[in-house]
Amino acid sequence: MTDLAMTRLLEIMVILQAVSLVFYFIDYLNKERRAHRIAVWLLSLVSLMQTVFLVLYIIETKRFPILSLFEGIYFYAWLVITLSIILQVIFRLDLPAFFLNIIGFIFMTIHTFAPNQIEQSPVGDALRSELLFIHIMFALLAYAAFSLSFVFSSLYLILYRVLKKKKWTKQFSRLPSLKQAETGMTFSILTGVPLLFVSLVLGLEWAYVSLDIFSILDFKIISSFILLVVYIVVLLLRRQSRFSGTNYAWIHIYAFMFVLINFLLGSQLSQFHLWY
Repeated sequence: MTDLAMTRLLEIMVILQAVSLVFYFIDYLNKERRAHRIAVWLLSLVSLMQTVFLVLYIIETKRFPILSLFEGIYFYAWLVITLSIILQVIFRLDLPAFFLNIIGFIFMTIHTFAPNQIEQSPVGDALRSELLFIHIMFALLAYAAFSLSFVFSSLYLILYRVLKKKKWTKQFSRLPSLKQAETGMTFSILTGVPLLFVSLVLGLEWAYVSLDIFSILDFKIISSFILLVVYIVVLLLRRQSRFSGTNYAWIHIYAFMFVLINFLLGSQLSQFHLWY
């Protein structure tokens, strides 16, 4: 198998596993069984592709691939994901499997974009660019999801005000119901949180393999992790019924203000996020 073909296969596996994590996260926090089924199918496809890649690598090298750190990382990721599928399919242990998937994704990312592998590969420069592209794509998808939560929260407040004042007109006939708007807020950040997490993992990996010097204390990195924590806290408080109604809508609006600060101001204050 050529270096380019192997690189493309690894990239596809990372992307599919990232998407799988998004659906697992939705199922974990929202008890959405359809999302769970999609996640399992995607992860099963990743496992199948990993196994094919492993077999082809064994055939090509004529040995078992555990003799280097680079090979060991891949084999470990394969074991973790295989164990995750076994836990779900046979033992129905979804929560441990979810955390195993996160670990497997992190190690698959490390393997795919490992510095030594990139330097030795003739497609190294392209791989760096693609890693950066995937990082930015997932970040923008997360921002889009948070923007949608802002829209739903704004509509919720508008509808609440209209109903309270009993000034319903035909102009407001296309507004969602309060329940639909509240569900939309929750679903939007359920999608945005794992997308942002994936983006941060990929972004840190890109910085590590591409920059001679970078600081984990960079303003953009810190603000992005704070943003992730903010939305996770919102989800946790929502699950504990600490927020509801207009209070829940307002906290989405305040959180989105931080999204704008992170997206616009954070890049200006960063030492290396010049491509945003």
